[in-house]
Amino acid sequence: QVQLVESGGGLVQAGGSLSLSCAASGRSFSSDVMGWFRQAPGTEREFVAAITWNGGRTYYATFVKGRFTISRDKTKNSFYLQMNSLKPEDTAVYYCAADLGLDHIVRVIPDYWGQGTQVTVSS
Repeated sequence: QVQLVESGGGLVQAGGSLSLSCAASGRSFSSDVMGWFRQAPGTEREFVAAITWNGGRTYYATFVKGRFTISRDKTKNSFYLQMNSLKPEDTAVYYCAADLGLDHIVRVIPDYWGQGTQVTVSS
């Protein structure tokens, strides 16, 4: 079955950087869109960034554009979220996900989710 496993969360000071990884397994993802999402306490889960597995086309939420970069490594079956210039409001549990459709990713209803990793940005 499909498995997505995040790693790389932690505590960082405002202005710092973190890199998240998501290892994907269980089937070929050549037709998938892979995404990153986040959920802060008391809020709904929101879309952060996405990348098409095959072509590498990227999409970003407005609030992270220019600070976060999504990428993938086909040889490692993994994708990543490089987060720079972090702000306290970026504090959340970050989830990776996969779906065959970009619309499901953007609407935050992908077929497959990772378990989440905590990112805490101190002021």
